[in-house]
Amino acid sequence: MAKVSTMEELFIDELRDLYDAERQLTRALPKMADAAASGELREALEEHLEQTKGQVDRLEQIFSTLDEKPSGKKCAAMAGLIKEGDEMASDSEETPVRDAGLIAAAQKVEHYEIAGYGSARAHARLIGNEEAAKLLEETLQEEKEADEKLNNLAESMINEEAAGVQKSQPKTRTAGSHRSH
Repeated sequence: MAKVSTMEELFIDELRDLYDAERQLTRALPKMADAAASGELREALEEHLEQTKGQVDRLEQIFSTLDEKPSGKKCAAMAGLIKEGDEMASDSEETPVRDAGLIAAAQKVEHYEIAGYGSARAHARLIGNEEAAKLLEETLQEEKEADEKLNNLAESMINEEAAGVQKSQPKTRTAGSHRSH
């Protein structure tokens, strides 16, 4: 691939990265939803899957107006974030602890997307592509809302439930428990 040397090329490169990230996410979200113990978390992940499909469509719209193909770039960052989420799901039992870990993994994804869409929107505006900027803004708002929904789930119930799950109580010394010889 040729080196990026203009803002237009950078913008297209960013769009390709986001496109691949979203396509990877459409494959990962169903697995994350299946791994969730909480019905509310499963529902939130399934809802975000539907939004993600719409986000892919918006990106394809932008590529079409630019007369560019959406493919050609692998989003290594999203691959890594998804791998972390997969490891969390497979390395934990189906409990609120797993759900807390899934939320943390999903929020890392959301924050990556928020950064990516925010940058792409700013670059679209800079190069005078207001139509693309508007579509990217719409997706950016959805990503922020998804992050907020995950945060609310974590803070309102899942993290507290997870904190209550303990296999064994930690051993603590109490006054008088130390024996002298």
